[in-house]
Amino acid sequence: MENYLALRMAHSVPAVLLLLGVLVHILIVWRAKGKEPAVLAQKLHRTRVISLPVFAVLTLSLGMTGWWMTHAAGWPLNQKWLMISIALLPLIFIFGGFLYSNLSRWQLLLASQKNASGRDQGLALLWAVFVLVLLLAISALMGAKPL
Repeated sequence: MENYLALRMAHSVPAVLLLLGVLVHILIVWRAKGKEPAVLAQKLHRTRVISLPVFAVLTLSLGMTGWWMTHAAGWPLNQKWLMISIALLPLIFIFGGFLYSNLSRWQLLLASQKNASGRDQGLALLWAVFVLVLLLAISALMGAKPL
């Protein structure tokens, strides 16, 4: 297999995994909201401790494989689509940090046998949707690049 093709696949697979993973976690937590607090607390714990760090590593790999792919193709790094997608990557980490903090607070409330307010739940959904929208925007920019 050609190196560039392998590199494109190494760049595309994490992007697809991120999009699907964030979407699935939004659905899992949303469905668990109506169940017992212990079940929801367990889902939040798994999302915080396992999934969000894996998503962070996948997001970091997007930046590295994207730079490597651009370098291998010989494209200048000052192209508009590339600059915008690079500028959006740090925003994913910022909103992901907000999401992590909000899920942590929600899990602590559930552990103390209190219900999270609608505001906390709404903020968690908002941060997750922001991350999803940013991932979609980056994927759209990557798809719009010249082949």
